[in-house]
Amino acid sequence: MSRVYPFDDAETARAVIDDDGTVLEWNEGARRLLGHPPEAVVGRPAARLLAGDAAVGVPDLPPGARWAGSAGLRHRDGRTVRVWLLAHHRPADGGRGPHWLVVTPLAAEEPGTGDDALAQAGLVQSPCAVAVYDDALRLRRMNAAMTELIGLPEERVRGLRLPEIGGRPHGEDLEQSMLQVLLTGRPLDVRTSLNTAGSERRPRAWLARMAPVTDDGGRVRGVCLVAHDITDSHRARERLQLVNEASVRIGTTLDVARTAQELADVCVPALADFVTIDLLDPEEYGGEPPARVTAPVALRRAAHQSVLEGVPEAVTEPGQIELYPGFSPQADALTGGRTIRATLTAGEIDQWTEWNAARGERVRKFGIHSSMSVPILARGLTLGVAVLARHRSPEPFTADDMLLAEEITTRAAVCIDNARRFSRERETALALQRSLLPRNLPRTAAVEVSSRYLPAARAGVGGDWFDVIPLSGMRVAMVVGDVVGHGIQASATMGRLRTAVRTLADIDLAPDELLTHLDDLVVRLSDESGGEGSPGEVGATCLYAVYDPVSRRCTLARAGHPPPVVLPPDGEPRQLRLPAGPPLGLGGLPFESAEVELTEGTVLALYTDGLMVSGPAGDAGRERLHRVLGGSTDPLEQTCDRVLHALLPHGGAADDVALLLARTRGLPAEQVATWDIPADPALVAPVRKQVVEQLERWSLDEASFTAELVVSELVTNAIRYGAHPIRLRLIQDAATLIIEVSDTSHTAPHLRRAKTFDEGGRGLLLVAQLTQRWGSRHTAEGKTIWAELTVPADEP
Repeated sequence: MSRVYPFDDAETARAVIDDDGTVLEWNEGARRLLGHPPEAVVGRPAARLLAGDAAVGVPDLPPGARWAGSAGLRHRDGRTVRVWLLAHHRPADGGRGPHWLVVTPLAAEEPGTGDDALAQAGLVQSPCAVAVYDDALRLRRMNAAMTELIGLPEERVRGLRLPEIGGRPHGEDLEQSMLQVLLTGRPLDVRTSLNTAGSERRPRAWLARMAPVTDDGGRVRGVCLVAHDITDSHRARERLQLVNEASVRIGTTLDVARTAQELADVCVPALADFVTIDLLDPEEYGGEPPARVTAPVALRRAAHQSVLEGVPEAVTEPGQIELYPGFSPQADALTGGRTIRATLTAGEIDQWTEWNAARGERVRKFGIHSSMSVPILARGLTLGVAVLARHRSPEPFTADDMLLAEEITTRAAVCIDNARRFSRERETALALQRSLLPRNLPRTAAVEVSSRYLPAARAGVGGDWFDVIPLSGMRVAMVVGDVVGHGIQASATMGRLRTAVRTLADIDLAPDELLTHLDDLVVRLSDESGGEGSPGEVGATCLYAVYDPVSRRCTLARAGHPPPVVLPPDGEPRQLRLPAGPPLGLGGLPFESAEVELTEGTVLALYTDGLMVSGPAGDAGRERLHRVLGGSTDPLEQTCDRVLHALLPHGGAADDVALLLARTRGLPAEQVATWDIPADPALVAPVRKQVVEQLERWSLDEASFTAELVVSELVTNAIRYGAHPIRLRLIQDAATLIIEVSDTSHTAPHLRRAKTFDEGGRGLLLVAQLTQRWGSRHTAEGKTIWAELTVPADEP
């Protein structure tokens, strides 16, 4: 409703005077009282209106206060008019600085001399504060309770309007409500908050009940205003609302620092002007918070908040640790397990403020006068302490405030403990995950690799993993996998699968055969979990690739995993088309391999689906990945960072992410020598000679003797027990000489210990003792026996 006053404003003499004593406004009622027109008064000192040398003793009151008293004023005709004045010191508003509103009622009718309906509505005996206003909304009657409430005698304020009596802007809002009752004839209840005469500085809550006053003919002749003090119920409702708000605002995340900050934010300014949250460091107590603590107590600042910007009252910053002695309120509250309420002005904690000079200086600077130290307890454990202080609010903490702080802190303590437990479990799972993942990827002559692993921002660590496994013949295996679920169980299952992959890779299984064995393992893990499939053991996806730098060909197979992205050195990124293969754990379904040729310098990007789930979905995510890879000439380490920055949101990944980038290398043809071996044992000697000559060309003379013995043994075994054709291949690397003998037989040799009188059986034992390592691998055509010799350090 707009502010409408359809009444005679001149029934009150009213003037506005600024703090310098200059008259700013002069209404018609003031002209009627003293005869001076506005143009003769406005802009001039108000002291000229005082009769003779009289002075009015108006004290130096802050804005919001009032003064009442009598003064002799000079009439225009020269006579002195004795007037009772009510002056309100109003704060700055509407572009005008602090000023005084000075009012006095003009002649008003005595009680009982006006309308009988108004005179009979005084209700002077009512225990409630009652006031009656006429149809001009000017005070006609009020009872003793209302007189005590406003602190002004009835005979002085009779004839004034409510805003003139109260002097505050919200009096105009109440008058508008009274006008509504006057015009509609219907009662109205209004809740308001204001200070009253003799009340504490904190405003009290009131229920103003307004009812029309009618005459015998039913015509509305005024308004009866009854004021009820509802401060206690109002504050109880505020406390309940604050508790409900705390339940909603505290514990929105499983982050300890964030939860502590939410507790501080809820308490300021509703309960305190400055709040600090300090928590015990669990590492000091063996990883778990204690049930009880002893002084002195080391606390880490988790959060703080203030009504002042920048929290200038704080001495300790978040993350810092401070030692609190036994006489500090923090240590007292923690060791006693109870809330400590103190009034600083009474000197109750002087020893503490004197011991810590910086804190004592802040207390004096900001005028902190009252504090509460509330222990944060949950599930029988002591987590920390919340300290609440007041300096802007003038009232000290009450017993009700203490109960409210304890209720909010108790609710927050459970959330902090939940966050602490979650953080500890997440750190444990992450430590397990890190321990199960390769700490350093091997450096091989086949590929240059770089990797990243990021746990999920909310769900925690999961079962994503990657690995790079050197194989025989300078080949290398690259694997990326993802176990269903999150948490320690998923990490443990991932560790079992990664170990299985390394074991299966060590026997040089083809990618499709390796996934078949891995699928059987996941099925057994699901059966061991009781058949219901606990998280992390229901299934998994995997991509396994083997790259040969000699042939520059890569063989890949996948089990429900996203296909890799290939970036040729002179082309555009593209996604490899591979047979999909079922996820691991279904059992009984086949896996297929695909072989592609990769030019030297090709970048192969292997990743888990968390990279696409967390970033743009579907084709948009793949296009962004292609764009980042295609537009990057940076080293692989920087490219990994670019990919994660481009595809993952700033708030963290929705699912854990594993990324493996590999740039292929090729082995020059001059570092490989190959011979076809005839099926005649007598021709082994010429083969040995050719090998020695090749080693001379490679400047590996010192390795010739050992290599000659190994070649002789492996070739002889292939001629005797293998099937034709037989092929010998030497591969020379910077530090390794690899000898490979292949034939078309699928029978693999095995190492055994020959007896004293046995004529044979010592060949492979001799090979094992002369070489760094040896083994066999099956191929589509048969098998290959290989051995690796370490090249002496002084040779190239």
